[in-house]
Amino acid sequence: MKQIRNFCVIAHIDHGKSTLSDRLLQTTQTITERQLKEQTLDDMDLERERGITIKSHAVQMNYKHTDGEEYIFNLIDTPGHVDFSYEVSRSIAACEGALLIVDATQGIQAQTISNLFLALEHDLEIIPVLNKIDMPSAMVEKVAGQVIDLIGCSEEEILLASGKTGEGVPEILSAIVDRIPAPKGDPKEPLQALVFDSIFNPFRGVIANIRILNGTLKKGDKVRFIATGAEYSADEIGVLKLDYHPTKKLATGDVGYIITGIKRSSEIKVGDTLTLVEDPGVAIQGFEEVKPMVYAGIFPLDNDDFEDLRESLEKLQLNDASLVFEPESSAALGFGFRCGFLGMLHLEIIQERLAREFNQDVITTVPNVSYYAYTKRNPDERLDVRNPTELPEPTVLDKVQEPYISAQIITDTEYIGGIMNLCIEKRGILKKQYYLSPERVELSFELPLAEIVFDFYDRLKSISRGYASFDYQPLDYRESDLVKLDIKLNGENVDALSALVHRTKAESFGRKICKKLKELLPRQQFMIAIQAAIGAKIIARESLSALRKDVTAKCYGGDITRKRKLLEKQKAGKKKMRQFGKIEVPQKAFLDVLKLD
Repeated sequence: MKQIRNFCVIAHIDHGKSTLSDRLLQTTQTITERQLKEQTLDDMDLERERGITIKSHAVQMNYKHTDGEEYIFNLIDTPGHVDFSYEVSRSIAACEGALLIVDATQGIQAQTISNLFLALEHDLEIIPVLNKIDMPSAMVEKVAGQVIDLIGCSEEEILLASGKTGEGVPEILSAIVDRIPAPKGDPKEPLQALVFDSIFNPFRGVIANIRILNGTLKKGDKVRFIATGAEYSADEIGVLKLDYHPTKKLATGDVGYIITGIKRSSEIKVGDTLTLVEDPGVAIQGFEEVKPMVYAGIFPLDNDDFEDLRESLEKLQLNDASLVFEPESSAALGFGFRCGFLGMLHLEIIQERLAREFNQDVITTVPNVSYYAYTKRNPDERLDVRNPTELPEPTVLDKVQEPYISAQIITDTEYIGGIMNLCIEKRGILKKQYYLSPERVELSFELPLAEIVFDFYDRLKSISRGYASFDYQPLDYRESDLVKLDIKLNGENVDALSALVHRTKAESFGRKICKKLKELLPRQQFMIAIQAAIGAKIIARESLSALRKDVTAKCYGGDITRKRKLLEKQKAGKKKMRQFGKIEVPQKAFLDVLKLD
Protein backbone atom coordinates (compact mmCIF):
# COMPACT_ATOMS: atom_id res chain seq x y z
CA MET A 1 0.00 0.00 0.00
CA LYS A 2 2.90 2.39 0.68
CA GLN A 3 3.86 2.26 -3.02
CA ILE A 4 0.35 3.12 -4.28
CA ARG A 5 -0.88 6.62 -5.14
CA ASN A 6 -4.51 7.12 -6.17
CA PHE A 7 -5.31 10.53 -7.66
CA CYS A 8 -7.71 12.26 -10.02
CA VAL A 9 -7.44 15.25 -12.32
CA ILE A 10 -10.04 18.00 -11.86
CA ALA A 11 -10.43 21.08 -14.04
CA HIS A 12 -12.87 23.29 -15.89
CA ILE A 13 -13.74 22.47 -19.52
CA ASP A 14 -10.92 23.21 -22.00
CA HIS A 15 -8.19 23.71 -19.40
CA GLY A 16 -6.02 20.96 -20.93
CA LYS A 17 -6.86 18.10 -18.54
CA SER A 18 -6.91 15.34 -21.20
CA THR A 19 -3.75 16.62 -22.92
CA LEU A 20 -1.84 16.71 -19.63
CA SER A 21 -3.07 13.18 -18.86
CA ASP A 22 -1.58 12.08 -22.21
CA ARG A 23 1.81 13.49 -21.16
CA LEU A 24 1.66 11.63 -17.83
CA LEU A 25 0.96 8.36 -19.68
CA GLN A 26 3.77 9.07 -22.12
CA THR A 27 6.36 10.06 -19.49
CA THR A 28 5.67 6.95 -17.38
CA GLN A 29 5.88 4.83 -20.56
CA THR A 30 2.40 3.45 -19.96
CA ILE A 31 1.79 3.97 -23.67
CA THR A 32 4.24 3.84 -26.56
CA GLU A 33 4.67 6.52 -29.20
CA ARG A 34 2.70 4.31 -31.56
CA GLN A 35 -0.26 4.05 -29.15
CA LEU A 36 -0.25 7.77 -28.36
CA LYS A 37 -3.06 9.82 -29.85
CA GLU A 38 -4.75 13.05 -28.90
CA GLN A 39 -7.00 12.60 -25.84
CA THR A 40 -5.90 8.97 -25.36
CA LEU A 41 -8.31 8.34 -22.48
CA ASP A 42 -11.32 9.61 -24.45
CA ASP A 43 -12.85 6.76 -26.48
CA MET A 44 -15.63 8.53 -28.38
CA ASP A 45 -15.17 10.65 -31.49
CA LEU A 46 -17.70 13.03 -29.95
CA GLU A 47 -15.32 13.65 -27.02
CA ARG A 48 -12.43 14.48 -29.32
CA GLU A 49 -14.50 16.76 -31.55
CA ARG A 50 -15.92 18.76 -28.64
CA GLY A 51 -12.70 18.60 -26.63
CA ILE A 52 -14.53 17.40 -23.51
CA THR A 53 -14.55 14.25 -21.39
CA ILE A 54 -18.01 12.70 -21.29
CA LYS A 55 -17.19 9.35 -19.66
CA SER A 56 -14.63 9.11 -16.84
CA HIS A 57 -11.72 6.68 -17.25
CA ALA A 58 -9.13 5.08 -15.02
CA VAL A 59 -5.63 3.88 -15.89
CA GLN A 60 -2.70 2.43 -13.92
CA MET A 61 0.85 3.74 -14.42
CA ASN A 62 4.20 2.50 -13.08
CA TYR A 63 6.63 5.22 -12.02
CA LYS A 64 10.24 5.02 -10.84
CA HIS A 65 10.99 7.85 -8.42
CA THR A 66 14.33 9.63 -8.13
CA ASP A 67 14.92 7.80 -4.83
CA GLY A 68 14.96 4.50 -6.76
CA GLU A 69 11.58 3.28 -5.43
CA GLU A 70 8.91 2.08 -7.87
CA TYR A 71 5.35 3.32 -7.39
CA ILE A 72 1.93 2.42 -8.78
CA PHE A 73 -0.13 5.42 -9.87
CA ASN A 74 -3.88 4.97 -10.37
CA LEU A 75 -5.13 7.95 -12.40
CA ILE A 76 -8.91 8.37 -12.39
CA ASP A 77 -9.89 10.84 -15.11
CA THR A 78 -13.09 12.82 -14.52
CA PRO A 79 -15.66 14.58 -16.76
CA GLY A 80 -15.35 18.35 -16.74
CA HIS A 81 -18.98 19.42 -17.26
CA VAL A 82 -21.51 20.24 -14.56
CA ASP A 83 -23.97 17.66 -15.98
CA PHE A 84 -21.69 14.86 -14.79
CA SER A 85 -20.86 16.22 -11.33
CA TYR A 86 -22.08 13.05 -9.56
CA GLU A 87 -19.58 10.92 -11.53
CA VAL A 88 -16.90 13.43 -10.54
CA SER A 89 -17.84 13.14 -6.84
CA ARG A 90 -17.58 9.32 -6.94
CA SER A 91 -14.21 9.46 -8.72
CA ILE A 92 -12.96 11.92 -6.09
CA ALA A 93 -14.17 9.58 -3.32
CA ALA A 94 -11.92 6.84 -4.75
CA CYS A 95 -8.75 8.96 -4.40
CA GLU A 96 -6.41 10.42 -1.79
CA GLY A 97 -5.20 13.33 -3.90
CA ALA A 98 -6.07 15.52 -6.88
CA LEU A 99 -4.25 17.52 -9.52
CA LEU A 100 -6.07 20.85 -9.76
CA ILE A 101 -5.46 22.02 -13.34
CA VAL A 102 -5.90 25.73 -14.03
CA ASP A 103 -5.45 27.26 -17.49
CA ALA A 104 -2.80 30.00 -17.24
CA THR A 105 -4.51 31.88 -20.08
CA GLN A 106 -8.01 31.88 -18.51
CA GLY A 107 -7.57 31.69 -14.73
CA ILE A 108 -9.95 30.28 -12.14
CA GLN A 109 -13.31 29.16 -13.59
CA ALA A 110 -16.62 28.09 -12.00
CA GLN A 111 -16.19 24.34 -12.47
CA THR A 112 -12.66 24.59 -11.03
CA ILE A 113 -14.07 25.92 -7.76
CA SER A 114 -16.98 23.44 -7.70
CA ASN A 115 -14.73 20.39 -8.15
CA LEU A 116 -12.18 21.80 -5.73
CA PHE A 117 -14.82 22.02 -3.00
CA LEU A 118 -15.82 18.41 -3.74
CA ALA A 119 -12.19 17.36 -3.33
CA LEU A 120 -11.79 19.32 -0.08
CA GLU A 121 -14.96 17.71 1.33
CA HIS A 122 -13.24 14.33 0.91
CA ASP A 123 -9.99 15.62 2.51
CA LEU A 124 -7.96 15.15 -0.66
CA GLU A 125 -4.43 16.52 -0.95
CA ILE A 126 -4.54 19.21 -3.64
CA ILE A 127 -1.62 19.76 -6.03
CA PRO A 128 -2.24 23.00 -7.99
CA VAL A 129 -0.91 22.98 -11.56
CA LEU A 130 -0.84 25.94 -13.95
CA ASN A 131 -1.22 24.52 -17.44
CA LYS A 132 -0.53 26.05 -20.89
CA ILE A 133 2.38 28.17 -19.65
CA ASP A 134 3.90 27.94 -23.16
CA MET A 135 1.06 30.06 -24.61
CA PRO A 136 1.91 33.70 -25.47
CA SER A 137 -1.23 34.86 -23.60
CA ALA A 138 -0.35 32.98 -20.38
CA MET A 139 -0.74 35.12 -17.23
CA VAL A 140 1.35 33.01 -14.85
CA GLU A 141 1.79 35.48 -11.98
CA LYS A 142 -1.79 36.75 -12.10
CA VAL A 143 -3.36 33.26 -12.20
CA ALA A 144 -0.96 31.99 -9.54
CA GLY A 145 -2.22 34.78 -7.30
CA GLN A 146 -5.81 33.62 -7.88
CA VAL A 147 -4.87 30.04 -6.93
CA ILE A 148 -3.09 31.22 -3.76
CA ASP A 149 -6.17 33.24 -2.74
CA LEU A 150 -8.45 30.29 -3.46
CA ILE A 151 -6.72 27.40 -1.65
CA GLY A 152 -4.28 29.25 0.59
CA CYS A 153 -1.14 27.54 -0.71
CA SER A 154 2.30 29.08 -1.11
CA GLU A 155 3.71 30.13 -4.48
CA GLU A 156 6.33 27.35 -4.29
CA GLU A 157 3.60 24.69 -4.11
CA ILE A 158 2.15 25.69 -7.50
CA LEU A 159 3.61 23.62 -10.36
CA LEU A 160 4.02 25.10 -13.84
CA ALA A 161 3.41 22.80 -16.80
CA SER A 162 2.46 22.52 -20.44
CA GLY A 163 0.44 19.54 -21.59
CA LYS A 164 1.37 20.34 -25.18
CA THR A 165 5.19 20.40 -24.80
CA GLY A 166 5.54 18.16 -21.72
CA GLU A 167 7.26 20.87 -19.70
CA GLY A 168 6.86 20.39 -15.95
CA VAL A 169 5.48 16.83 -16.20
CA PRO A 170 8.43 15.15 -14.36
CA GLU A 171 7.92 17.61 -11.47
CA ILE A 172 4.21 16.70 -11.34
CA LEU A 173 5.01 12.96 -11.13
CA SER A 174 7.54 13.60 -8.36
CA ALA A 175 5.03 15.76 -6.45
CA ILE A 176 2.41 12.97 -6.64
CA VAL A 177 4.79 10.69 -4.73
CA ASP A 178 5.90 13.31 -2.22
CA ARG A 179 2.60 15.08 -1.49
CA ILE A 180 -0.24 12.58 -1.99
CA PRO A 181 -0.56 10.12 0.91
CA ALA A 182 -0.66 6.35 0.44
CA PRO A 183 -4.05 4.65 0.78
CA LYS A 184 -5.34 3.82 4.24
CA GLY A 185 -7.38 0.78 5.14
CA ASP A 186 -7.24 -2.64 6.74
CA PRO A 187 -6.79 -5.76 4.54
CA LYS A 188 -8.20 -7.90 7.40
CA GLU A 189 -11.52 -6.03 7.59
CA PRO A 190 -14.61 -7.23 5.63
CA LEU A 191 -14.51 -6.28 1.95
CA GLN A 192 -15.60 -2.71 1.23
CA ALA A 193 -15.16 -1.58 -2.39
CA LEU A 194 -16.50 1.59 -4.02
CA VAL A 195 -18.02 1.27 -7.51
CA PHE A 196 -16.97 4.54 -9.19
CA ASP A 197 -17.82 3.68 -12.80
CA SER A 198 -19.31 0.97 -15.02
CA ILE A 199 -18.91 0.13 -18.70
CA PHE A 200 -20.94 -2.27 -20.85
CA ASN A 201 -19.12 -4.82 -22.99
CA PRO A 202 -21.35 -6.61 -25.55
CA PHE A 203 -19.49 -9.91 -25.03
CA ARG A 204 -18.81 -9.87 -21.28
CA GLY A 205 -21.64 -7.80 -19.82
CA VAL A 206 -21.23 -4.91 -17.39
CA ILE A 207 -17.68 -4.25 -16.16
CA ALA A 208 -17.56 -2.35 -12.85
CA ASN A 209 -14.58 -0.18 -11.94
CA ILE A 210 -13.88 -0.40 -8.21
CA ARG A 211 -11.57 0.97 -5.51
CA ILE A 212 -10.85 -1.38 -2.56
CA LEU A 213 -11.15 0.62 0.69
CA ASN A 214 -10.95 -2.36 3.10
CA GLY A 215 -10.46 -6.09 2.78
CA THR A 216 -9.37 -8.25 -0.16
CA LEU A 217 -11.21 -9.46 -3.26
CA LYS A 218 -10.23 -12.75 -4.91
CA LYS A 219 -11.25 -14.29 -8.20
CA GLY A 220 -14.29 -16.56 -7.74
CA ASP A 221 -15.55 -14.83 -4.57
CA LYS A 222 -19.32 -14.48 -4.13
CA VAL A 223 -20.02 -10.74 -4.03
CA ARG A 224 -23.01 -8.53 -3.26
CA PHE A 225 -23.89 -5.02 -4.43
CA ILE A 226 -25.38 -3.46 -1.29
CA ALA A 227 -27.70 -0.86 -2.90
CA THR A 228 -29.34 -3.28 -5.37
CA GLY A 229 -28.91 -6.45 -3.28
CA ALA A 230 -27.73 -8.36 -6.38
CA GLU A 231 -25.36 -11.28 -5.74
CA TYR A 232 -22.89 -12.61 -8.29
CA SER A 233 -19.62 -14.46 -8.61
CA ALA A 234 -16.39 -12.59 -9.40
CA ASP A 235 -15.69 -14.29 -12.74
CA GLU A 236 -12.71 -12.03 -13.43
CA ILE A 237 -10.91 -9.27 -11.56
CA GLY A 238 -7.90 -7.21 -12.57
CA VAL A 239 -6.22 -3.83 -12.89
CA LEU A 240 -6.91 -1.08 -15.40
CA LYS A 241 -4.11 -0.41 -17.85
CA LEU A 242 -5.10 0.86 -21.28
CA ASP A 243 -6.60 -2.63 -21.57
CA TYR A 244 -7.88 -4.99 -18.87
CA HIS A 245 -5.15 -6.99 -17.09
CA PRO A 246 -6.58 -9.94 -15.09
CA THR A 247 -5.15 -10.72 -11.64
CA LYS A 248 -5.98 -13.27 -8.94
CA LYS A 249 -6.74 -10.72 -6.22
CA LEU A 250 -7.20 -7.02 -5.46
CA ALA A 251 -6.05 -5.79 -2.04
CA THR A 252 -6.78 -2.69 0.05
CA GLY A 253 -5.82 0.48 -1.81
CA ASP A 254 -6.02 -1.09 -5.28
CA VAL A 255 -8.06 0.30 -8.17
CA GLY A 256 -9.32 -2.30 -10.62
CA TYR A 257 -12.32 -3.90 -12.28
CA ILE A 258 -14.68 -6.83 -11.73
CA ILE A 259 -16.66 -8.84 -14.29
CA THR A 260 -19.64 -10.78 -12.92
CA GLY A 261 -21.67 -11.48 -16.06
CA ILE A 262 -24.31 -8.81 -15.33
CA LYS A 263 -26.24 -8.07 -18.52
CA ARG A 264 -28.10 -4.91 -17.43
CA SER A 265 -26.34 -1.73 -16.33
CA SER A 266 -29.28 -0.87 -14.04
CA GLU A 267 -28.11 -3.64 -11.68
CA ILE A 268 -24.89 -1.74 -10.96
CA LYS A 269 -25.16 1.78 -9.55
CA VAL A 270 -22.28 4.26 -9.58
CA GLY A 271 -21.45 4.97 -5.94
CA ASP A 272 -22.64 1.55 -4.70
CA THR A 273 -20.61 -0.60 -2.29
CA LEU A 274 -19.33 -4.06 -3.25
CA THR A 275 -18.84 -6.61 -0.44
CA LEU A 276 -18.62 -10.37 0.12
CA VAL A 277 -21.74 -12.47 0.67
CA GLU A 278 -20.10 -14.58 3.43
CA ASP A 279 -18.52 -11.71 5.40
CA PRO A 280 -20.41 -8.53 4.44
CA GLY A 281 -19.11 -5.04 5.18
CA VAL A 282 -21.04 -1.78 5.66
CA ALA A 283 -22.09 0.58 2.88
CA ILE A 284 -19.83 3.52 2.01
CA GLN A 285 -21.42 6.90 2.75
CA GLY A 286 -22.35 9.23 -0.12
CA PHE A 287 -24.32 6.91 -2.41
CA GLU A 288 -27.39 8.39 -4.07
CA GLU A 289 -29.49 7.57 -7.10
CA VAL A 290 -28.64 9.71 -10.11
CA LYS A 291 -31.74 11.83 -10.78
CA PRO A 292 -32.53 13.32 -14.22
CA MET A 293 -32.74 17.11 -14.22
CA VAL A 294 -34.22 17.71 -17.70
CA TYR A 295 -36.95 15.78 -19.53
CA ALA A 296 -37.79 15.77 -23.25
CA GLY A 297 -39.74 13.62 -25.67
CA ILE A 298 -37.79 11.84 -28.41
CA PHE A 299 -39.81 10.70 -31.44
CA PRO A 300 -38.74 8.97 -34.68
CA LEU A 301 -39.32 10.85 -37.92
CA ASP A 302 -41.13 7.78 -39.25
CA ASN A 303 -43.46 5.91 -36.86
CA ASP A 304 -42.28 2.64 -38.43
CA ASP A 305 -38.89 3.26 -36.75
CA PHE A 306 -40.37 3.19 -33.22
CA GLU A 307 -39.02 -0.26 -32.32
CA ASP A 308 -35.61 0.58 -33.80
CA LEU A 309 -35.51 3.71 -31.61
CA ARG A 310 -36.42 1.64 -28.52
CA GLU A 311 -33.60 -0.80 -29.28
CA SER A 312 -31.14 2.08 -29.81
CA LEU A 313 -32.07 3.72 -26.49
CA GLU A 314 -31.73 0.39 -24.67
CA LYS A 315 -28.22 -0.06 -26.08
CA LEU A 316 -27.29 3.50 -25.10
CA GLN A 317 -28.62 2.89 -21.59
CA LEU A 318 -26.24 -0.06 -21.21
CA ASN A 319 -23.31 2.37 -21.35
CA ASP A 320 -25.11 5.30 -19.72
CA ALA A 321 -27.20 4.27 -16.72
CA SER A 322 -28.15 7.93 -16.05
CA LEU A 323 -30.37 7.89 -19.18
CA VAL A 324 -33.97 6.97 -18.31
CA PHE A 325 -36.87 6.61 -20.75
CA GLU A 326 -40.45 5.40 -20.96
CA PRO A 327 -42.89 5.14 -23.91
CA GLU A 328 -45.27 8.02 -24.63
CA SER A 329 -47.55 9.02 -27.49
CA SER A 330 -48.28 12.37 -29.07
CA ALA A 331 -51.17 13.34 -31.34
CA ALA A 332 -48.78 15.39 -33.49
CA LEU A 333 -45.68 13.16 -33.47
CA GLY A 334 -47.02 9.64 -32.94
CA PHE A 335 -45.25 7.12 -30.71
CA GLY A 336 -41.98 7.94 -28.99
CA PHE A 337 -40.26 8.06 -25.59
CA ARG A 338 -40.14 10.44 -22.64
CA CYS A 339 -36.47 10.63 -21.69
CA GLY A 340 -34.72 12.00 -18.61
CA PHE A 341 -31.27 13.63 -18.87
CA LEU A 342 -28.70 15.03 -16.44
CA GLY A 343 -28.72 18.36 -18.30
CA MET A 344 -28.80 20.00 -21.72
CA LEU A 345 -25.30 18.78 -22.68
CA HIS A 346 -26.35 15.22 -21.82
CA LEU A 347 -29.43 15.64 -24.05
CA GLU A 348 -27.28 16.90 -26.94
CA ILE A 349 -24.85 14.00 -26.55
CA ILE A 350 -27.67 11.41 -26.61
CA GLN A 351 -29.11 13.01 -29.77
CA GLU A 352 -25.66 12.98 -31.42
CA ARG A 353 -25.02 9.35 -30.45
CA LEU A 354 -28.44 8.26 -31.74
CA ALA A 355 -27.63 9.86 -35.09
CA ARG A 356 -24.01 8.66 -35.35
CA GLU A 357 -24.06 5.21 -33.80
CA PHE A 358 -27.58 4.07 -34.72
CA ASN A 359 -28.54 6.25 -37.75
CA GLN A 360 -31.67 7.43 -35.94
CA ASP A 361 -33.19 10.72 -37.13
CA VAL A 362 -35.35 11.97 -34.27
CA ILE A 363 -37.45 14.98 -33.24
CA THR A 364 -36.97 16.25 -29.69
CA THR A 365 -39.80 18.10 -27.95
CA VAL A 366 -39.46 21.18 -25.76
CA PRO A 367 -37.08 20.26 -22.90
CA ASN A 368 -38.58 20.81 -19.47
CA VAL A 369 -37.78 20.00 -15.86
CA SER A 370 -39.66 17.90 -13.31
CA TYR A 371 -42.30 19.74 -11.25
CA TYR A 372 -44.34 18.85 -8.17
CA ALA A 373 -48.11 19.44 -8.40
CA TYR A 374 -50.66 19.37 -5.57
CA THR A 375 -54.44 19.08 -6.05
CA LYS A 376 -57.29 20.62 -4.02
CA ARG A 377 -58.93 17.22 -3.55
CA ASN A 378 -55.92 15.79 -1.71
CA PRO A 379 -53.43 18.51 -0.66
CA ASP A 380 -51.02 15.93 0.82
CA GLU A 381 -50.71 14.00 -2.45
CA ARG A 382 -47.71 15.07 -4.53
CA LEU A 383 -47.73 14.45 -8.28
CA ASP A 384 -44.43 14.26 -10.18
CA VAL A 385 -45.05 16.19 -13.43
CA ARG A 386 -42.45 15.45 -16.12
CA ASN A 387 -44.59 16.40 -19.11
CA PRO A 388 -46.81 19.52 -19.42
CA THR A 389 -49.71 17.28 -20.47
CA GLU A 390 -49.58 15.58 -17.02
CA LEU A 391 -50.43 18.83 -15.19
CA PRO A 392 -53.91 18.65 -13.56
CA GLU A 393 -56.67 20.96 -14.80
CA PRO A 394 -56.67 24.51 -13.29
CA THR A 395 -60.00 23.78 -11.55
CA VAL A 396 -58.46 21.02 -9.39
CA LEU A 397 -54.85 22.30 -9.23
CA ASP A 398 -53.85 23.72 -5.85
CA LYS A 399 -50.18 24.69 -6.38
CA VAL A 400 -47.07 23.86 -8.41
CA GLN A 401 -43.49 23.68 -7.15
CA GLU A 402 -40.46 23.97 -9.42
CA PRO A 403 -36.79 23.06 -8.78
CA TYR A 404 -34.32 25.81 -7.88
CA ILE A 405 -30.55 25.76 -8.25
CA SER A 406 -27.64 27.59 -6.69
CA ALA A 407 -25.62 29.05 -9.56
CA GLN A 408 -22.04 30.35 -9.46
CA ILE A 409 -20.86 32.66 -12.22
CA ILE A 410 -17.25 33.85 -12.46
CA THR A 411 -16.61 36.76 -14.80
CA ASP A 412 -14.55 39.87 -15.43
CA THR A 413 -15.87 42.90 -13.52
CA GLU A 414 -16.76 44.81 -16.70
CA TYR A 415 -19.57 42.33 -17.50
CA ILE A 416 -21.27 42.35 -14.07
CA GLY A 417 -24.14 44.65 -15.16
CA GLY A 418 -25.18 42.60 -18.18
CA ILE A 419 -24.97 39.29 -16.30
CA MET A 420 -27.02 40.63 -13.39
CA ASN A 421 -29.71 41.84 -15.81
CA LEU A 422 -29.79 38.40 -17.46
CA CYS A 423 -30.14 36.56 -14.13
CA ILE A 424 -32.84 38.93 -12.85
CA GLU A 425 -34.72 38.52 -16.15
CA LYS A 426 -34.57 34.76 -15.49
CA ARG A 427 -36.16 35.29 -12.05
CA GLY A 428 -32.82 34.96 -10.25
CA ILE A 429 -32.06 36.15 -6.69
CA LEU A 430 -28.56 37.50 -6.01
CA LYS A 431 -27.15 35.84 -2.88
CA LYS A 432 -23.44 36.74 -2.88
CA GLN A 433 -20.88 38.83 -4.74
CA TYR A 434 -17.25 37.96 -4.01
CA TYR A 435 -14.19 39.50 -5.67
CA LEU A 436 -11.51 36.87 -6.38
CA SER A 437 -9.21 39.67 -7.58
CA PRO A 438 -9.67 43.32 -8.64
CA GLU A 439 -10.63 42.08 -12.15
CA ARG A 440 -12.48 38.82 -11.36
CA VAL A 441 -15.73 38.41 -9.44
CA GLU A 442 -17.85 35.44 -8.37
CA LEU A 443 -21.63 35.96 -8.42
CA SER A 444 -23.95 33.54 -6.60
CA PHE A 445 -27.60 33.39 -7.66
CA GLU A 446 -30.60 31.25 -6.83
CA LEU A 447 -32.42 30.50 -10.09
CA PRO A 448 -35.31 28.30 -11.27
CA LEU A 449 -33.80 25.36 -13.16
CA ALA A 450 -36.36 25.79 -15.97
CA GLU A 451 -34.95 29.25 -16.77
CA ILE A 452 -31.46 27.93 -17.63
CA VAL A 453 -32.66 25.04 -19.80
CA PHE A 454 -33.07 26.98 -23.05
CA ASP A 455 -30.65 29.75 -23.94
CA PHE A 456 -29.17 30.89 -20.61
CA TYR A 457 -25.66 29.56 -21.20
CA ASP A 458 -25.48 30.93 -24.78
CA ARG A 459 -26.64 34.39 -23.68
CA LEU A 460 -24.22 34.36 -20.75
CA LYS A 461 -21.31 33.65 -23.11
CA SER A 462 -22.55 36.31 -25.53
CA ILE A 463 -22.84 39.01 -22.84
CA SER A 464 -19.39 38.22 -21.40
CA ARG A 465 -17.74 37.63 -24.80
CA GLY A 466 -16.96 34.08 -23.73
CA TYR A 467 -15.17 35.00 -20.51
CA ALA A 468 -17.85 34.03 -17.95
CA SER A 469 -18.00 30.48 -16.57
CA PHE A 470 -21.07 28.85 -15.07
CA ASP A 471 -21.70 26.08 -12.56
CA TYR A 472 -24.73 25.03 -10.51
CA GLN A 473 -25.96 22.64 -7.80
CA PRO A 474 -29.59 21.59 -7.11
CA LEU A 475 -31.21 23.34 -4.14
CA ASP A 476 -34.89 22.57 -3.44
CA TYR A 477 -38.44 22.88 -4.81
CA ARG A 478 -40.32 26.17 -4.35
CA GLU A 479 -43.88 27.22 -5.08
CA SER A 480 -44.26 29.25 -8.29
CA ASP A 481 -47.07 30.74 -10.34
CA LEU A 482 -46.73 28.41 -13.31
CA VAL A 483 -49.28 27.88 -16.08
CA LYS A 484 -49.59 25.39 -18.91
CA LEU A 485 -49.26 27.08 -22.29
CA ASP A 486 -50.97 25.20 -25.14
CA ILE A 487 -50.33 25.81 -28.84
CA LYS A 488 -53.39 25.26 -31.05
CA LEU A 489 -53.60 24.84 -34.82
CA ASN A 490 -57.20 25.43 -35.99
CA GLY A 491 -58.42 24.72 -32.48
CA GLU A 492 -56.49 21.44 -32.04
CA ASN A 493 -53.75 21.24 -29.38
CA VAL A 494 -50.23 20.38 -30.58
CA ASP A 495 -49.14 18.59 -27.42
CA ALA A 496 -45.47 18.41 -28.49
CA LEU A 497 -45.28 22.22 -28.23
CA SER A 498 -46.99 22.53 -24.84
CA ALA A 499 -44.86 24.08 -22.10
CA LEU A 500 -45.04 25.08 -18.44
CA VAL A 501 -44.06 28.75 -18.11
CA HIS A 502 -44.27 31.43 -15.45
CA ARG A 503 -47.48 33.46 -15.71
CA THR A 504 -45.59 36.74 -16.20
CA LYS A 505 -43.81 35.35 -19.29
CA ALA A 506 -46.65 33.32 -20.78
CA GLU A 507 -47.98 36.01 -23.15
CA SER A 508 -44.61 37.02 -24.63
CA PHE A 509 -43.56 33.37 -24.98
CA GLY A 510 -46.87 32.50 -26.68
CA ARG A 511 -46.53 35.40 -29.13
CA LYS A 512 -43.00 34.31 -30.06
CA ILE A 513 -44.06 30.74 -30.81
CA CYS A 514 -47.14 31.81 -32.83
CA LYS A 515 -45.05 34.24 -34.88
CA LYS A 516 -42.36 31.62 -35.46
CA LEU A 517 -44.89 28.98 -36.52
CA LYS A 518 -46.45 31.41 -39.00
CA GLU A 519 -43.04 31.78 -40.67
CA LEU A 520 -42.29 28.05 -40.68
CA LEU A 521 -45.56 26.27 -41.46
CA PRO A 522 -46.31 25.57 -45.14
CA ARG A 523 -49.49 27.18 -46.44
CA GLN A 524 -52.49 24.91 -47.06
CA GLN A 525 -55.61 25.13 -49.18
CA PHE A 526 -57.38 26.62 -46.16
CA MET A 527 -56.57 29.24 -43.54
CA ILE A 528 -54.73 28.05 -40.39
CA ALA A 529 -55.35 29.75 -37.06
CA ILE A 530 -52.26 29.55 -34.84
CA GLN A 531 -53.13 30.25 -31.20
CA ALA A 532 -51.47 30.21 -27.78
CA ALA A 533 -53.83 29.48 -24.90
CA ILE A 534 -53.86 29.13 -21.13
CA GLY A 535 -56.80 26.84 -20.47
CA ALA A 536 -59.72 28.27 -22.44
CA LYS A 537 -58.21 31.77 -22.67
CA ILE A 538 -56.47 32.67 -25.94
CA ILE A 539 -53.48 34.95 -25.22
CA ALA A 540 -51.88 35.16 -28.68
CA ARG A 541 -52.93 34.49 -32.27
CA GLU A 542 -51.54 34.51 -35.80
CA SER A 543 -53.33 33.52 -39.02
CA LEU A 544 -51.74 31.75 -41.96
CA SER A 545 -53.70 32.64 -45.09
CA ALA A 546 -54.94 30.00 -47.50
CA LEU A 547 -53.10 29.03 -50.66
CA ARG A 548 -55.71 29.20 -53.46
CA LYS A 549 -56.59 30.40 -56.90
CA ASP A 550 -58.59 33.61 -57.00
CA VAL A 551 -61.53 32.41 -59.10
CA THR A 552 -63.16 35.84 -59.05
CA ALA A 553 -60.23 37.27 -61.02
CA LYS A 554 -61.37 35.46 -64.12
CA CYS A 555 -64.76 35.92 -65.67
CA TYR A 556 -65.85 32.80 -67.52
CA GLY A 557 -67.69 34.55 -70.37
CA GLY A 558 -69.42 36.79 -67.82
CA ASP A 559 -71.19 33.78 -66.30
CA ILE A 560 -71.80 35.01 -62.70
CA THR A 561 -73.70 31.84 -61.83
CA ARG A 562 -70.67 29.68 -62.69
CA LYS A 563 -68.40 31.83 -60.51
CA ARG A 564 -70.82 31.47 -57.59
CA LYS A 565 -70.93 27.71 -58.03
CA LEU A 566 -67.11 27.51 -58.00
CA LEU A 567 -66.95 29.63 -54.81
CA GLU A 568 -69.58 27.50 -53.09
CA LYS A 569 -67.75 24.31 -54.09
CA GLN A 570 -64.46 25.77 -52.81
CA LYS A 571 -66.05 26.71 -49.45
CA ALA A 572 -67.49 23.20 -49.06
CA GLY A 573 -64.12 21.65 -49.89
CA LYS A 574 -62.28 23.81 -47.35
CA LYS A 575 -64.86 22.99 -44.66
CA LYS A 576 -64.44 19.27 -45.35
CA MET A 577 -60.63 19.57 -45.18
CA ARG A 578 -60.88 21.35 -41.82
CA GLN A 579 -63.06 18.54 -40.52
CA PHE A 580 -61.09 15.58 -41.79
CA GLY A 581 -57.73 16.92 -42.87
CA LYS A 582 -54.68 16.94 -40.61
CA ILE A 583 -52.25 19.84 -40.55
CA GLU A 584 -48.80 18.33 -40.93
CA VAL A 585 -46.18 20.24 -38.99
CA PRO A 586 -42.88 19.64 -40.86
CA GLN A 587 -39.77 18.46 -39.05
CA LYS A 588 -37.87 21.72 -39.65
CA ALA A 589 -40.71 23.74 -38.15
CA PHE A 590 -40.69 21.61 -35.00
CA LEU A 591 -36.93 21.74 -34.64
CA ASP A 592 -36.80 25.53 -35.09
CA VAL A 593 -39.69 26.21 -32.72
CA LEU A 594 -38.30 23.87 -30.07
CA LYS A 595 -35.05 25.85 -30.03
CA LEU A 596 -37.00 29.03 -29.37
CA ASP A 597 -36.85 30.53 -25.89
